[in-house]
Amino acid sequence: MIDTAYMHRIAAAEDIELSPAQLQQLDTYAAFLVAYNEKVNLTAITGAEEIAQRHFLDSLLFCKLLPTGTALIDIGTGAGFPGMVAKIFDPSLQLTLLDSLQKRLVFLQQLAEKLGFGDEVQLVHARAEEAGRDRMYREQYPCATARAVANLAVLCEYCLPYVQVGGTFYALKGPDGEQELAQAQRAITLLGGQVQEVRHCALPDDSRRTIIAVKKISQTPTKYPRNGGKIKKSPL
Repeated sequence: MIDTAYMHRIAAAEDIELSPAQLQQLDTYAAFLVAYNEKVNLTAITGAEEIAQRHFLDSLLFCKLLPTGTALIDIGTGAGFPGMVAKIFDPSLQLTLLDSLQKRLVFLQQLAEKLGFGDEVQLVHARAEEAGRDRMYREQYPCATARAVANLAVLCEYCLPYVQVGGTFYALKGPDGEQELAQAQRAITLLGGQVQEVRHCALPDDSRRTIIAVKKISQTPTKYPRNGGKIKKSPL
């Protein structure tokens, strides 16, 4: 499906070394994604080179920042990006994938089996704001991530409640990440966060990416997250 030599080359250009086994897993991932996408809409990106760049490399750029063997929750994971790629990159990762649509989780369960992860990946079927109020998930993770189109202030309210004090939320944003960050400073502070790092990246097609790392320095107040309607209508 994908050109594994090309995948290896563009990853190596970012100081990311992929083994033959990892390249094979990414190839399996791409082939299964495209085949499954014919019956369930998971992604608009279906070309081999596009998948290699805009799904896999985009996810791998974030994976470099994760501590080895950490526990990560990927909120609103969709077709598994970046979480499942992070698991391929670091098989010792303790991965939880959360999504509100069961049909996506069915795909991800089958994908995990195809990639040889079996039951190592925890799947959670829930709305982000609801699970974020559940003691089973609230402030239970050293790392959380989301690669979503939501504005950063909105994304932080969905995601920071999952992060332990001392942990980190990684927001994967596009070229407007810095602008969104400027508008999200109040929300980050209210939710117990502090900006730790902003990293700018570019894909081979010159698409710009911004990875924003937010450190959790205090507990999120119990009134957050609010219900989904309020979060979208009145961002913090």
